[in-house]
Amino acid sequence: MRCVTPIDLRSDTVTRPDDEMRRAMAAAEVADDVLDHDPTMRALEERVAGLLGVEAALWVPTGSMGNLIALTLHLSRGDRFLASPGAHVLDAELGTAAWLAGGMPHAVTLTPDAVRGLAGGESPYYGLRTTLLCLENTHNSTGGTVTSVDSHVALIAAARDAGLKVHLDGARLWNAAVALDVPPAALAAGVDTVQVCLSKGLGAPVGSVVAGSAAFAAEARRVRKMLGGGVRQGGVLAAAGLVGLDRISSLAADHANARALASGLASLGWDVAAPETNIVLAGVPDIGVALKELERVGVLASPMAGKIRFVTHRDVSSDDVADVVRRIEGVS
Repeated sequence: MRCVTPIDLRSDTVTRPDDEMRRAMAAAEVADDVLDHDPTMRALEERVAGLLGVEAALWVPTGSMGNLIALTLHLSRGDRFLASPGAHVLDAELGTAAWLAGGMPHAVTLTPDAVRGLAGGESPYYGLRTTLLCLENTHNSTGGTVTSVDSHVALIAAARDAGLKVHLDGARLWNAAVALDVPPAALAAGVDTVQVCLSKGLGAPVGSVVAGSAAFAAEARRVRKMLGGGVRQGGVLAAAGLVGLDRISSLAADHANARALASGLASLGWDVAAPETNIVLAGVPDIGVALKELERVGVLASPMAGKIRFVTHRDVSSDDVADVVRRIEGVS
C-alpha cells in the first residue's frame, strides 16, 4: 500500500498553533509572572473569569494540575469526594487526588438522589466524611457527553443540600457550551471551582485555567508554586490562550465533523452512537487489532473505556473526515 499522510484523531490535544496564534505569542507583552504577574497572563485570567462568571482565575500548565489544585484546597486528608465512573480525576491523573490532595475517591453515577444519599446525614466518627462533589462536562470517557443546564443545577442543589463543595472539571466545557448554545457561565453556575482547558479544541499549545473566588485564586497561586507550576514570562503562552478563546464558536465545526464520522462508521457496520460533541466512541471485537489496522491505513485513534476513541479537532477538516471513512471502508 502506498504511503499515506496520517490523519490524527487520537485527541484534540494534537492541534498545533497556526500562524495567527504564533504571531500573537511572538508579540505578547510579558513580565515575570511569579514576581510581577505577567500582563498578558493577567488579561487571560480576567477574560476566563468573566466567561465563567466567577471572581478570579489562575493559569496553570495543565488541566490535571488545575484539578489537583482545586482538590487540594477543598479536601482535608481522608475526606471522601464523589465523581462519576470514568471521571478524569479518578482514572487519568495518576491518583493524585488521593496521593497528593489526600482525598478518598468514590465513583458513583451522579444523580441528585445519589448525591444526597451518600453525603447527607450524620455518620459515626469513624465513618467517611464526604465533603466534595466533582463534576465533569463534557464527560470524556462516555464519549464527550454533555450535562445540561437543568441537570447541572439539580446536581448543584443536591450538593448544597448535603453540605458539599463542588468542583467542575470543565476541560471541554467550551464544547458543552457550544453544543447547548448557552454561555459557559451557565454551565459553571453555583460551583466553587472550575477548570477549563485551552490546549484541546481551542488549539493553544499548552495551558488551562482554574477559577473560583478571589480568595481561592490567591491560595491556588500558592499551591501552583508548590507543585512547580509557576512560570516566568508566561504571556507567550497566555497569548495563545487568548487567541483560542476567540475561536470558541468554531468548535461547532468539530461537532459536525464528529457526527459525520459517526454516520460514516455506522454505514460501514461499526458499533457507534451519534456523538454529542467532538468525541466518537466505537465498539470493536479487539481494540488492539483494530488500532493496528487503522494505523496501517493512516488513521490514528486511541483506546477509551473499552472502545476506540476518535476525536475531531480544528486541524481535521470535513474532507479529512470523509477520507477517514474511505480509508476504513477499504479495510472493513
